[in-house]
Amino acid sequence: MSSESFPNTRAAYLPRYLPWLRTTGGPIALPVAWTAIAVIAAGLSYYHYYYEGWGENIAFAASVTAAQVAALALITRRLLFSIAVVACLVAMIVIASDVKRHYFEMVLHAYDIVFYLTSWSTLSFLWVDHKAALLAILASVAATGITASLIYRIDPTRLSRNVSTAALVLFTASALWASNAKGERRNTLFFWDHLYVSSFYSSWSETFETLVKGQLLDAAPSQAAPVFKIPADCDPAEKPPHIILIHQESVVPPSLFPGLQYDRSLDSFFQSLDGRMHRLRVETYGGASWLTEFSVLTGVSTYSFGGMRPFVQSLMQGKVRDTLPQSLARCGYHNSVFYPVPKDFVSNGRFYAAVGMPEIFDYKAQGAKRFNERDAFYYNNALDRLARHVAGSRQPLFTFILTSATHLPYNTPYEPEVKVPGGGPDSDPEMSEYLRRLAMAKMDYDAFRADLARRFPNERFLIIHYGDHQPVATRILLGFDGKLAAEDVKMTPESLGLLTYYRVDAINYEPPPLPDVDTLEVPYLGAVLLHSAGLPLSDANRERMRLMSVCDGRYYTCRDKDQILSFHRRLIDSGLIEAR
Repeated sequence: MSSESFPNTRAAYLPRYLPWLRTTGGPIALPVAWTAIAVIAAGLSYYHYYYEGWGENIAFAASVTAAQVAALALITRRLLFSIAVVACLVAMIVIASDVKRHYFEMVLHAYDIVFYLTSWSTLSFLWVDHKAALLAILASVAATGITASLIYRIDPTRLSRNVSTAALVLFTASALWASNAKGERRNTLFFWDHLYVSSFYSSWSETFETLVKGQLLDAAPSQAAPVFKIPADCDPAEKPPHIILIHQESVVPPSLFPGLQYDRSLDSFFQSLDGRMHRLRVETYGGASWLTEFSVLTGVSTYSFGGMRPFVQSLMQGKVRDTLPQSLARCGYHNSVFYPVPKDFVSNGRFYAAVGMPEIFDYKAQGAKRFNERDAFYYNNALDRLARHVAGSRQPLFTFILTSATHLPYNTPYEPEVKVPGGGPDSDPEMSEYLRRLAMAKMDYDAFRADLARRFPNERFLIIHYGDHQPVATRILLGFDGKLAAEDVKMTPESLGLLTYYRVDAINYEPPPLPDVDTLEVPYLGAVLLHSAGLPLSDANRERMRLMSVCDGRYYTCRDKDQILSFHRRLIDSGLIEAR
């Protein structure tokens, strides 16, 4: 049979068996186009399968990617163009996420597009500090545009819109199913290795919610009260005490669980000068300590940021004023932080500097050999810093110390040579190990307090320590499966699992009485610290103290929610919070 009998075999047979696909005689042959499509599809499949985690998460990311291809094909009818453009977008997400994670320890979020493109100051920061990365991203955008334009012209494929619509519906349904099957996005997803594409896709919903709301922070549409003013200076009646704020990692009073067997001498660790244990309601369980830090240092609930709350420290850098450290600096304090991990973790170093604590001693600066040194390690470093400061300055010192020894995991003994009580004979092994670490934390704090009194007999100290969240070791006591990860333990804002404590202690100093409330919610703790130190309060902090009384210690769960929303609007109107 001569070749003339089949002048265009593929063109003759494809319409018969695949009537939804036709060729237009473009610059490249149809077999070449299909080969390119197959190669790109294989590359996308490989990436999603090997880098996007577990089955449901892979299905979610792959379905969203495929739905984008179908949507673009529905608009253009060009399949090669559609899959090539989406592949370029996926590559840009991966590159941008990797660059951002390298510099900020966080991956790409959809709100970054709004955050960076609507802020000239932020773009200026990127240009000055990360010019090469910014130029690389801009170059990739330009390359994608050029590539898309070229492929659009040479693509010979034409896909029926009926097929594109069916594919779009199918992949959208698959994405919705997978999104539900994989569960809520974990707090830590935004700084994990890989999972770049699924993390970015997962961020679309909260970004859309924020854009519809018009601002990051929940607030009343308007309010009639006068704007808050920040005092130009602070003039205490006498030299205020040095302040030490201790972030006790994963610490909760065992007495909150009546059936738990433990060494009752631990109870004194949680008792303030008034002899009482004061309950603190935080906004995270088992991890995500930065949420508690944010509320303590800024005086605002992370819940009020809706779905954006896992990212508050990054999004609100430079956008919150009259913070706790800034209030202290205004009163003459020198501020410093002792941090147990690298300062770039979840962008904490930049956040600390932005809220008024530029002197940061992270694990490297402290000479730590591990991320979970004994509490005594950080205390001793803080004591040495205090000694150097007192020797050369009359300025009061604010020291923020974050501990780490009581952090998970609890499946191996921490410093097994230290003989301290654990749990009773019927205690869960994880809880027993946690209680051992808690005993060591008490031992180290008692020694630290004694060293302060011995080494600085003529100095006054206010010491406040608090539990940032409960350890995962309590999940069984809360009625959850002991195999659940911390982020899979779902709780309402008023759950027992969100209760910890705060303790006010002092040396050579007598603070005023503590708030007479059943439970203090974490955004008030900074104002309580300023009040306990006898410092003049700014307008905003006086309002916090009033709200604490009106709401009986509650903030996000205040029954008169309009009071809190009006307060937020007043913060925004006063320029103390930029909510976009």
